[in-house]
Amino acid sequence: MEIHLEKHDSEKNQARYYCMSILPNLFGEWTLQREWGRIGQGGRVRLDLFRSEAEAERALSVLEGVKQRRAYEHVGMSH
Repeated sequence: MEIHLEKHDSEKNQARYYCMSILPNLFGEWTLQREWGRIGQGGRVRLDLFRSEAEAERALSVLEGVKQRRAYEHVGMSH
């Protein structure tokens, strides 16, 4: 599962992205990978580990809601 969000506000000179992916790792855990930053530049990356895919999906869903409340919009999404 992968979600790509962007936020554009020309008045504040904002052009930001926030990407989230759920991936399995080699140890049987699930990783929620998050990357964010200014569009066109390198961003920051954070990895959070979960015991199950369902836990990772719940965390992704919560973060998606937070970002949407902060004016981020879907640009692309695949499951």
